[in-house]
Amino acid sequence: QVQLVESGGNLVQPGGSLRLSCAASRITFRLYAMGWYRQAPGKQRGLVASITSGGNTNYTDSVKGRFTISRDNAKNTVYLQMNNLRPEDTAVYYCNARSPPVLGGINYWGQGTQVTVSS
Repeated sequence: QVQLVESGGNLVQPGGSLRLSCAASRITFRLYAMGWYRQAPGKQRGLVASITSGGNTNYTDSVKGRFTISRDNAKNTVYLQMNNLRPEDTAVYYCNARSPPVLGGINYWGQGTQVTVSS
């Protein structure tokens, strides 16, 4: 059973920073594309940032220049560094792992971590 465990969510003031972590287990982590999604109340879950097995990154427009996704294959962990946080970044953040096509392209999800940006 694939496990993804997020941590790092918290209450932070506007302009502050947080770093989210997602530790993966029971997968060959280096082969998986990883991503962070978020879901605010009353809204659909959407992509925040992703990183391929080769290290290529992609960001939704609203976080470009503020958020950075990275991965440490030795630690089976993906990170999301979030700077200059805004109230509209408030959401539950979910870690996603997608297996390579040869393994079925299956999506796995963590349980989510709450990020609240408020003064």
